[in-house]
Amino acid sequence: MRIAFVAYDGMTLLDLVGPYEVLTLWPDAEAFVVAERAGVVTPDSRTLPVVASHAFADAPDADLIVVPGGPTPEEARRHNALHAWLKAAAPSARGVFSVCTGAFHLGEAGLLGGRRATTHWAALADLARFGATPQEARWVEDGVVLTSAGVSAGIDAALHLTARLYGEDLARAIQLMIEYDPSPPFDAGSPATAGAETMQSFAALLGPAIARRQPQLRASV
Repeated sequence: MRIAFVAYDGMTLLDLVGPYEVLTLWPDAEAFVVAERAGVVTPDSRTLPVVASHAFADAPDADLIVVPGGPTPEEARRHNALHAWLKAAAPSARGVFSVCTGAFHLGEAGLLGGRRATTHWAALADLARFGATPQEARWVEDGVVLTSAGVSAGIDAALHLTARLYGEDLARAIQLMIEYDPSPPFDAGSPATAGAETMQSFAALLGPAIARRQPQLRASV
């Protein structure tokens, strides 16, 4: 199972690393990181770079393509080279898997039309402009396309995909290996449970932090 993990400047690191920790434990996994150019890619955190082993132009065929999101859905529009590669690579892949606003890259590549899909709750309704049917769900699998909700949901979707392709025994063993046993200190992980006060303070408290985590991205060609 050859797995291409897509990287680009401004991506959210956990969107990539969460699924990576699960999928690379598959018994036949052959993982590689692909970007517009081989070499260092700067995520939105700016301080934890990722190294792409392949450029889009020379990437091998992939059985599964994993596409992380970034701080905002609008940021996805910058990456024309990524979208062109997805259009070319997706038809021969067994599956395409987006995390968080990575779904907007799939949409820009024309992969969401007529499909059910999900993404981060704050951007969910915007998927409709790609002809998708937005779903409030931790993950949605529609044909060869698997989309997950925000950031941490990529781990859930990766475990689901593991169970479907390799069986629940392996999925459970991987969950145990990574000790994925969430017990957060607050029940504020979704709009349904966060409460009105947290929802009201979301933009005020995190808006500046999100802005700081958007590096100056080079224009894609």
